[in-house]
Amino acid sequence: MKLFLPQKTLEHWSTENKADLQEGKLVVAETKQSHSLTPAVHFTKLASGNDDNSLVGKVKTMAQLDALSAEHMMDSVLLGETAYEVVPGYVTDVVAPAAPAGKDVKKKSTSPEADLLAAFILDKL
Repeated sequence: MKLFLPQKTLEHWSTENKADLQEGKLVVAETKQSHSLTPAVHFTKLASGNDDNSLVGKVKTMAQLDALSAEHMMDSVLLGETAYEVVPGYVTDVVAPAAPAGKDVKKKSTSPEADLLAAFILDKL
């Protein structure tokens, strides 16, 4: 499962000693689990132009922005004549365990790490 973590949230967690960035990884203080991070942005709003690429509401990594020939500056991204407001942050992969055999599971199972990261996000946003 991929999760987007806003930069401000990570900074808050760091000041609260709940998590820390170490060598490009997020280390959760409570569990000592580490999660690889990839710099990314969340497209929140169209500032000007047309959203021909349907980016509003999506998350793109810096490599994906480069592939689109987009320019990222602080909290905005320019793609041709179109400007977007973005939230800088990181994407992390959290492995969710497979569903138990023989059970009808309607809700996606998540790992304790995913639950912890999701709880942090919900608590801080």
